[in-house]
Amino acid sequence: HVQLVESGGASVQAGKSLTLSCKITGDPYSSNCRAWFRQPPGAERKRIANIATGGGRTYYADSVKGRSTLSQDLTKTTVYLQMARLQPEDTAMYYCAAVKVQGYCGFGLLARVGTDFGSWGQGTQVTVS
Repeated sequence: HVQLVESGGASVQAGKSLTLSCKITGDPYSSNCRAWFRQPPGAERKRIANIATGGGRTYYADSVKGRSTLSQDLTKTTVYLQMARLQPEDTAMYYCAAVKVQGYCGFGLLARVGTDFGSWGQGTQVTVS
């Protein structure tokens, strides 16, 4: 089990960039998958990016693909989401999450997991106007 704390959310103008951070405490390898979700007002929570704790390929939802970069530090205790060219539709509460799965942390496998992640952060608000 790990604890997650997001930071970096802000109110920004359209076209600007933000970097969100997620600090992870506990054994980072107790969960082998990390992901970013977002939940716009009145909408369902959706996964937008994920990566294996051990590193490797990153995966992105179409809504953020091409303008987002998910990364981790070498100790795997911080995960980042860099977002560029922000637009009003990016306004949402952003969450990081971690889960232990049997298999590789790929987009398809996590699609089956849905929102049933073992650990969640409290969220950080991004507002784009």
